[in-house]
Amino acid sequence: MLTKVKSGIAAGIMIAIGGSVYLSCDTKWVGAILFSVALLTICYQGYSLFTGKIGFIPENHDKEAFSVLLLGLLGNFIATVLLGLVLRYAVPSIGAAAEAACAARMEQKLLQTLIRAVFCGILMYTAVSIYRDRKTITGILFCIPVFILSGFEHSIADMFYFAAAGMFSLKVVLFIITVLIGNTIGGMLYPFLMPKKGN
Repeated sequence: MLTKVKSGIAAGIMIAIGGSVYLSCDTKWVGAILFSVALLTICYQGYSLFTGKIGFIPENHDKEAFSVLLLGLLGNFIATVLLGLVLRYAVPSIGAAAEAACAARMEQKLLQTLIRAVFCGILMYTAVSIYRDRKTITGILFCIPVFILSGFEHSIADMFYFAAAGMFSLKVVLFIITVLIGNTIGGMLYPFLMPKKGN
């Protein structure tokens, strides 16, 4: 159990680093590309990232797979929130950039947030499945900048952004839950449409 949470924490640390460099870049497309360091490390090291695993639940949905997914999500949450608060203190410019980004997110209607999250889920599944099945990082290097520059919502990154912004409320919780649902729908869409041979 502890190992699964620790794997989620490791993934969350990388997402926090990716989010930090994105918030620190004046040029959005540069930050979006550099964010890819997070998923590259997570995939290479096999860390447990919710958005990287949820799309494979239709393929493997036994008790162990759900345990890895949910305990990994707990680790993702612990790391992103803790590091969001730490970096808000250590690098005030990150906190200021996060405040602006999160204020804009709070203006979205929940349906808009859900749709944005679905598209992010599709791209995350695409990136990880290409890496896993084709042994190439091409999907990661393109899908990550695409979802960021398109304004799609990534639940774990958003946990970091809101913590770095110092924003905690029931509205924020509802926002994150909506993004988690959207990422889940998007991540499972392609496995549903195009099941693996033999399924």
